[in-house]
Amino acid sequence: MTQAIKILTFVTLFSIAMAFIESAVVVYLREIFYPNGFVFPLAKISLKIGIIEVIREFCTLVMLLTIGWLAGTRFITRFAWFIYCFAIWDIFYYIFLKLTTGWPVSLLTWDILFLIPVTWTSPVIAPVLASLTMILLAFVIIYFDIREAPVSIKKYEWILIISGSIVLVVSFVWDYSKFLFSKFSFIQVLKNFSSPELTEIAIQYVPDKFNWALFLSGEGIILLGIILIYFRFKKFRIRKLINL
Repeated sequence: MTQAIKILTFVTLFSIAMAFIESAVVVYLREIFYPNGFVFPLAKISLKIGIIEVIREFCTLVMLLTIGWLAGTRFITRFAWFIYCFAIWDIFYYIFLKLTTGWPVSLLTWDILFLIPVTWTSPVIAPVLASLTMILLAFVIIYFDIREAPVSIKKYEWILIISGSIVLVVSFVWDYSKFLFSKFSFIQVLKNFSSPELTEIAIQYVPDKFNWALFLSGEGIILLGIILIYFRFKKFRIRKLINL
């Protein structure tokens, strides 16, 4: 238990510190491209800056995966620490932006979440809720692992978690993709992904309506998976205590 608390403490500290670095980068970018405050439509940036931003986001994922790998001892616990790390980083990223810039104005303020493979957008509250769900799943796995339950995720549970996550991703890219495909066909987007014409249209995007039905469906599917995992682990734990 003591070792787990140490790991939890240091992983949390790392995630919070990394969140501040991430928010600091965004503060610099917004000072350059949005001196009057961040608003849609997006400011036009050079291809060089765009590529650097995509690489930076990829490197962020690599760092979070690395911490998860070091904190865990096998795949399932490494997965748990990774999603915990990701969630803490994401939540504190918004906390630090609020403290340093006063943004977001509210939890319903729209934000750009990610750029890989396409632009993800949503009100701030959506990724925060997703992060809280990730923390819940991570704690279920870590809690029962500490208590020496045979922590593993069954195939049907993985199906629920993965399918729910896919639905969440679709909800995040839905509004932007709807805008893009109203101007170009899917084939045109694939063929001219980095063309000046497509870029000119893409930066005209202004968020319209978040697909809450999709998002809440994805959250519900994931939560069902977490509930099934929790009660299966708990049932084993009770049987183990009875047999002592």
